Amino acid sequence: MREMMERWVAQRPTIEDMSIERAVRPTAGPGEVLVRCSAVSLNYRDLAMLEGKFGAWTGHHYPGSELAGEVVELGAGVTRVGLGDRVISVDIHHWIDGPAPEAHTNTTPLSGALAEYVVLPEEQLVQAPKTLDLPSASTLSVAGLTAWFALVELGKMRAGQTVVVHGTGGVSLFAIQFAVAQGASVIVVSRSNDKLSKARFLGADHGINRTEHENWDAEVLAVTEGRGADHVLEMAGGDITRSLNAIRLGGRISVIGLLDDAELRAPLPLIMFKRAQLIGLGVGHRRALEDMVSAVDQIKLTPVVESVYPFARANEAFAHLKRGAFGKVVVRILPPDGARSSLNPALPNARDRSHSSYNDRTI
Repeated sequence: MREMMERWVAQRPTIEDMSIERAVRPTAGPGEVLVRCSAVSLNYRDLAMLEGKFGAWTGHHYPGSELAGEVVELGAGVTRVGLGDRVISVDIHHWIDGPAPEAHTNTTPLSGALAEYVVLPEEQLVQAPKTLDLPSASTLSVAGLTAWFALVELGKMRAGQTVVVHGTGGVSLFAIQFAVAQGASVIVVSRSNDKLSKARFLGADHGINRTEHENWDAEVLAVTEGRGADHVLEMAGGDITRSLNAIRLGGRISVIGLLDDAELRAPLPLIMFKRAQLIGLGVGHRRALEDMVSAVDQIKLTPVVESVYPFARANEAFAHLKRGAFGKVVVRILPPDGARSSLNPALPNARDRSHSSYNDRTI
């Protein structure tokens, strides 16, 4: 009789219809690896997929895309990883390096990671950082890599530049940490003074409350003495005129999120006048993830994890993500692995919500 496992499934596109089901534990085929999942980090894209806002709803959905775990079975011919290796997953299939794969290639983002075991192609795995426990490492391959790809891989960020970051979600906080490590100056734009204060604790140089300063682009120009920022990470979507105003001539805007609006609007004359580089992106290739892991180990970066939920309460973790979080929300599938704490010690408000007695708080 084959061994069984548990996994989360949504029968309808709502958090309320998520449930745990039992399934046969998969086995690794040629070139594949069976991973025992230790933790899964949640992203807004995961929420959009769960709620049927990202791609067609198929009648059921297995959520989760950003995982960390341990290799427990090797298929025939596997050479990239070994039994017992601590690994994280590349999000996009077949994207090893260089330009993104052609549209006809299977480039569907990973899904179904909220399970005790998953089978993945060996090419999709990268060794986890040595300096992080697995809940922390689970935050890297989507949120971390998106920030790294925008600023380092494509943006060629260097010391002395100025980066504007919208919001304080997972991608934004990684962007702050990478920019600070590189010696760049960081301006954070948010609606919350509390979150701006926490962002400064991470190393951001300036914070602008966009509810108090509707013309936040003018504040960026004042901070940069009229020059403008070298790079803006645009997380909201909608009208990006202010982001265009905020960059220097020849500056770069990386369009990453659509929290406010799925449509993008901008005055063409301003784009042309600014000679703006407007780049749409999400995650990146495996080689960049490997580079980022090396950097994480070297600079001892600790991802910001606001809360960690046990596997049985993954639906509550999604609800937390929907309310909003400062940093990442993680679902822990296995007990802590004894490495480093998954909670950023620089942020005392982070919480492990493994215990049902812990009272939720407003973020």
